[in-house]
Amino acid sequence: MGKASRRPRRDEPAPFPRASSPGRGLWIHAGLFAAILFIYAQVWYFDFVSYDDMFYLKMSPHVSNGLTWAGVKWAFTTFYFVNWHPVTWLSYLLDVEIYGRNAGGFHATNVALHAAASLLLFRLLRRLTDAELPSAFVAVLFAVHPMHVESVAWVAERKDVLSGLFLMLALSAYGAYARRPGLGRYLLTALLFALGLMSKPMLVTFPCLLLLLDVWPLRRWALPGDAPDPRHEPWGRLLAEKVPLLLLSAASSWITVRAQALNVAKLEVLPLSLRVANAASSYVAYAVKTIWPAKLAVFYPYPHVQSGWRMVACLLLLAAVSAAVLREVRRRPYLAVGWFWYLGTLVPVIGLVQTGDQSMADRYTYIPLIGLFIMAAWGGAEWAARSEERRAPSRAAALFALIALAIAARAQASHWRGDRELWTRALAVTQRNYVAESGIGTILLSEGKLEEAVEHYEKAAAYEPLFAQNYNTLGVTLMRFGHIDRALPYLEKAVKLSPGFAEAHSNLGLALAAKGRLGEAVAEYEVSQRLEPDYPEVKANLAIALARQGRLDEARSLLNAALRLNPDFVEAHYNLAVVLYQKGQIPDAVGHLKTALRLNPDHAEARLMLDDLTRAAPRP
Repeated sequence: MGKASRRPRRDEPAPFPRASSPGRGLWIHAGLFAAILFIYAQVWYFDFVSYDDMFYLKMSPHVSNGLTWAGVKWAFTTFYFVNWHPVTWLSYLLDVEIYGRNAGGFHATNVALHAAASLLLFRLLRRLTDAELPSAFVAVLFAVHPMHVESVAWVAERKDVLSGLFLMLALSAYGAYARRPGLGRYLLTALLFALGLMSKPMLVTFPCLLLLLDVWPLRRWALPGDAPDPRHEPWGRLLAEKVPLLLLSAASSWITVRAQALNVAKLEVLPLSLRVANAASSYVAYAVKTIWPAKLAVFYPYPHVQSGWRMVACLLLLAAVSAAVLREVRRRPYLAVGWFWYLGTLVPVIGLVQTGDQSMADRYTYIPLIGLFIMAAWGGAEWAARSEERRAPSRAAALFALIALAIAARAQASHWRGDRELWTRALAVTQRNYVAESGIGTILLSEGKLEEAVEHYEKAAAYEPLFAQNYNTLGVTLMRFGHIDRALPYLEKAVKLSPGFAEAHSNLGLALAAKGRLGEAVAEYEVSQRLEPDYPEVKANLAIALARQGRLDEARSLLNAALRLNPDFVEAHYNLAVVLYQKGQIPDAVGHLKTALRLNPDHAEARLMLDDLTRAAPRP
């Protein structure tokens, strides 16, 4: 048995192993890539899922058209799907140029971005701390943890992996600036931060992260009682250099509030006490799932009743951990930095300002869990460094944990193969999951099982009477099968619960038009168009209603606008032909009918109308 190393004093941090030969770094890089491929190689064969993917990739004509100047302009100006993340949209446009509609390509991009972020995290921590093995442990945890599967395997969550990549680049640039301050390095940091915000505004806490890094490992902020250190900077200067970055955060927050104004839950629906209780329990739940990542689901229903004792217990636990790490901040600053990294980066999505229907979401942990990983990695390294006898068992335990997490993550990723696997899994691991019930209903509907689908939609409505999406889907389902009278109350409830739900307004307009209530239908279409001006289907539906009212010029203008958004929109070509025929513009009508038939040779109405116009045309 080897001789034990000297035991540090209580007020002295344990020594950490310094960076070793470049050879081990190459093995770590290779191990990271191998682990990511082990988990995510399967997603190349996965399709898009209906949950959000269809809104991001199938219902947006700008995305379908690929990388065009019009698409670039749209990416920077749209609040489509209540978000402003132009860099994320640009990445989708580029994917369309490369892969077309191949879902595997979109998945591959997500995996590549995640791999790059994992690699950069390792290099960042190794450069800042000179501690190779703890840095590698954090990076591999980040790469393989099952809580991160949602961000990687879900195409619509491209914003997570893309913002994560820019965060790592911005932190690396700040590390270079801290070592050698200069305007160029500072501007590079600000630019990378801005690109991160334009990928996902959750990064607004970035300036606070830099203050944490100033404490450890950069040691720029002197703590009370610290010995003089040439790296220390006056606290006023450290705060002042963050002000421009805080202004970027403020601007991003303002834009986000504008984009999501109609998606924020009303206070009377979710009172502050309930949101505080859910936030406290979510902090604890995320930490528990970090240690034991079981029962992960794409959607966690919001508990509209919270135990007061549970809230108090969670708040006390969070306060106790915060106090404990602050007591150790001089000896073990990595504990405080890791803990407040976790708490702070979750603030924008913890639900104090509630957007959406979820109580929590795995994707929200993509960046915050790095803080807990830092605590585990450096805490474990310190414990192992206290004696030779601890090092081999601690490394074996760390390796076992990483392998177990990678296997669990591979299994979790398999649930993203398609809609059925995704929603079946959610129903299996959660209770009263109304979103999953609605998802299963949609699958049954696609199989022609109307009554079974309606049962699931109605069960979802019973679980959550305030879930607007379910009422919209149920209304569309009934309308599709001709049950207009049954559909109307559901669609009316959907728009009442969610006034900013553009699709529900459009569907209500369809139902009203089918009942001959054209004035009301036009009003609903106009609301939908105002909310989502880039929906060609809404413009076409509004045009049809206006044409039925005799407002042919307005109808023609709207149909032309729809075709500018989507030149291959068959129904818009057909309906424009009808309008042009009513205006006596026969040659133009024939041209659009021929285009409709070229795009869809089986369009019976267009074929019949073209034949009639051809027979009626005067012979030369």
